[in-house]
Amino acid sequence: MADQIQEGSIHFPFPYTPYSIQKDFMAELYRVLEAGKIGIFESPTGTGKSLSLICGALSWLRDFERKKQQEEARLLDTGIAPSNHLEEPPPHMSTSQEVPDTSKPAGEPDWIAQFVQKKEEKDKIDRLRDEQVRRKKREGHLQQIRHNAHLKYAAKRMRQEEEEMERLLRLSKEMLAAAGSGQPEEELGREEDLVLAEYDSDEEKKTVSGVLEEDDEDLEEEHVTKIYYCSRTHSQLMQFVHEVQKSPFGKETRLITLGSRQNLCVNEEVKRLGSVHLINDRCLEMQKNKHGTYQSCEAISGEDLRSTSRSSIEESALLFFKLGYPLLFLPLLPFLSFPCSEKKNKEEEKAKKRKTETRTSCPFYNYEQMQFLGDEVLVEVKDIEQLVALGKEARACPYYGSRFAVPSAQLVVLPYQMLLHAATRHAAGIKLQGQVVIIDEAHNLIDSITSIHSAEVSGSQLCQAHSQLSQYMERYRKLLKAKNLMYIKQILYLLEKFVTVLGGNVKQNPNTQNLFQTGTELKTINDFLFQSQIDNINLFKVQRYFEKSMVSRKLFGFTKEYGGVSILPPSKEQSKLTGFQHFLQSLKPGTGAAPSSSSGEDESQPPWLGSPLMQIESFLAALTTANQDGRVIVSRQGSLSQSSLRFLLLNPSVHFAQVVKECRAMIIAGGTMQPVADFREQLLQCAGIGTERVVEFSCGHVIPPDNILPIVLCSGPSNQQLEFIYQKRELPQMMDEIGRILCNLCNVVPGGVVCFFPSYEYLYKVQAHWEQSGLLTRLAVKKKIFQEPNRANQVEQVLTEYSKCIKRCSQVKGVMTGALLLSVVGGKMSEGINFSDDLGRCVVMVGMPYPNIKSLELQEKMAYLDQTLPNSPGKSLIENLCMKAVNQSIGRAIRHQQDFASILLLDQRYSRPSILAKLPSWIRDQVEIKATFGPAFAALRKFHREKSGPS
Repeated sequence: MADQIQEGSIHFPFPYTPYSIQKDFMAELYRVLEAGKIGIFESPTGTGKSLSLICGALSWLRDFERKKQQEEARLLDTGIAPSNHLEEPPPHMSTSQEVPDTSKPAGEPDWIAQFVQKKEEKDKIDRLRDEQVRRKKREGHLQQIRHNAHLKYAAKRMRQEEEEMERLLRLSKEMLAAAGSGQPEEELGREEDLVLAEYDSDEEKKTVSGVLEEDDEDLEEEHVTKIYYCSRTHSQLMQFVHEVQKSPFGKETRLITLGSRQNLCVNEEVKRLGSVHLINDRCLEMQKNKHGTYQSCEAISGEDLRSTSRSSIEESALLFFKLGYPLLFLPLLPFLSFPCSEKKNKEEEKAKKRKTETRTSCPFYNYEQMQFLGDEVLVEVKDIEQLVALGKEARACPYYGSRFAVPSAQLVVLPYQMLLHAATRHAAGIKLQGQVVIIDEAHNLIDSITSIHSAEVSGSQLCQAHSQLSQYMERYRKLLKAKNLMYIKQILYLLEKFVTVLGGNVKQNPNTQNLFQTGTELKTINDFLFQSQIDNINLFKVQRYFEKSMVSRKLFGFTKEYGGVSILPPSKEQSKLTGFQHFLQSLKPGTGAAPSSSSGEDESQPPWLGSPLMQIESFLAALTTANQDGRVIVSRQGSLSQSSLRFLLLNPSVHFAQVVKECRAMIIAGGTMQPVADFREQLLQCAGIGTERVVEFSCGHVIPPDNILPIVLCSGPSNQQLEFIYQKRELPQMMDEIGRILCNLCNVVPGGVVCFFPSYEYLYKVQAHWEQSGLLTRLAVKKKIFQEPNRANQVEQVLTEYSKCIKRCSQVKGVMTGALLLSVVGGKMSEGINFSDDLGRCVVMVGMPYPNIKSLELQEKMAYLDQTLPNSPGKSLIENLCMKAVNQSIGRAIRHQQDFASILLLDQRYSRPSILAKLPSWIRDQVEIKATFGPAFAALRKFHREKSGPS
């Protein structure tokens, strides 16, 4: 039974009696949304953050819609519209910024001003009425779907009939194939798929289709006020949707989950491609086929029969039924001949000139069924798995069907990579104007934005792309239009110049090219363009050509089709392509120009996952960034194949600002947001967001204060001072001291101990030293030792074995048993893994995981911040990055209200006030600083004895 929680005049439905911190969280969240501000919210894991976000945000949306409808009803009753209704600027914008001065021009008669004012009021009243009609129609439609089962049954019958038609047409097609080989036509179809279509420049496109594009925008459905909820992974989004289902809003909220094609595609043929790039490109290709022009209904006999597309057979099938033939005779359709229309003679004349289409379209890309899916998914809250299952049942594409539901949805759930990338955002139909954005798990938001908009290409990829594109151009030179050839030559020129900058030659094998000059250089974008001698090329037009022509996909299809088999009769051109095949084979690391293996295994696995031009396309797009916001890193490493060009985004706010300025309000939330200075400076301040619009909220933990014991330890059992700076940490006495501390801890801590090291390299060195000194054997007597694996696919197995070991934890002849997990800060187990209860009774942090100060990227980032913002924030960047990693790691242990754990910070530098201030408040308030090991060990023993009971 949901409780109605009231904070002031606000009612928050909640599934159970909330914690006091949840009440405070929801109330502050409501105020931020109402005021149109940006909130940075911190709520530790285990405090019900997701449920607080759901109930707080949806309560605001409920009240907002209610007040809006009441105001509309009042205005329609009185017939008077306010001057700024529906055009009201977001609360964070001043009226002077958005509302133009409507005072009449000097000398204008009063009657003209009154007429204009009355007309504006009438137009606004009309818009209110239209909006009310649309809302009632939308609500009535969803209500009908919710309560009218006949619609579902009718749709199911339609799908069954379509499936039967598909089966019979497939049988007809098989009989058609048996009548003739059809091989030449299939080859012709493949060739047509690989050739680039005629390309129109930006200017021509505007004159030809500008009106059409404008009309398309007018046809788009108006979006209701909604909340966009973003998180990092699909699993986190699924957990959130499950929380919505369990909440008091689960029955009434119109929710849609957006995802990638890789997660939502239900076409098994496409999903088998595996690679995200290949799935995307194949999907777009099949859409194009769906809307393409197919051979119309003609007399089907003889040689014409063999060149008939599936679409032609479908059209003939419809006529077949209209003529009254029984369904039983449909398989005989390919062998029948009948007239099509009055224009038969004209069509027959055109048929001789028309090329045959052999491409296939996706059976799930059906407008009516996707529209049905979009409506159906809004009736009841569904997660990604349920959406996919519904798509399979309805034979409708969930990827596109979900986009049909976006305008009418109240809550849109999506990965924040989709929201933060402008092109992806627009493609998904996301409109942020006047909407609310919630970004959860936002502790690595800055890194995510930087990663999304950065790109790297290697010397091998550049050479491979140049060779593939050259061969492609040579083969189809006579079929390509002038503009296609012009752009392809520009791309080849760019690739050649990029290789030259690295010190190589594009026409030679990159694996055998040793570079005379090695090292790493960091350049501004403009300097890189000048050095590469490509400053005279318009990269914006090249980028648009990539997007519109899909040349990367065409090139991949070409290399996949002809990369390893003979494609031409013996000729001069054939010899060129044979060399091309050997060259591609030689580009595989560790191989020479040897012929490919004839084994079936090798033939089934292509030597590449996608065209290298796809990665180069991302790099070229990054080069269109403003000069001050990015840098290019030229890395020359011995051979050309190992060298690379990398674009580094310095200013993530340039992309984040677009989102912030459009939306009404934004919530940036996470379990551990400290230190928040990075968010304020690198995202909000750089984006021009004033401090008056930013609100920070941090709540404590739900656990009692005595359920956590954080200790800063300044020296070890042998009085060795603990300061793991780079110059000292590899000393034998320092590594021995870590082992002694862990040996003592394992004597008093039950269950699992998780120890985090600053890097994999240091972990391996310490472990090797312990093995040599015998400390590893002594530790293994106390607890079974596990180590974080190198490969991500082994993490689950290690965690399972670690968990089983701890569950068997018991007293054996007075010796404490359990497990010790050696992990790495920022590794696979420092984030997203829950060490709740006995899995993590103690978390140990060895040293401070500062990033590499000598890194060119980090130095340039610091310099950029110092030049851009006051108070030299670059100096604190390293410390903030370190503490953000520490906070993520030590927060793994406490996961719910009854949990308890100790936290041991092994480094005297943690005792500094500036460092302590960057710990989460619920940890910082309980920290004890111990100068020596004795008092720290006594406190740990007492804590675990009291919490676990007498041993």
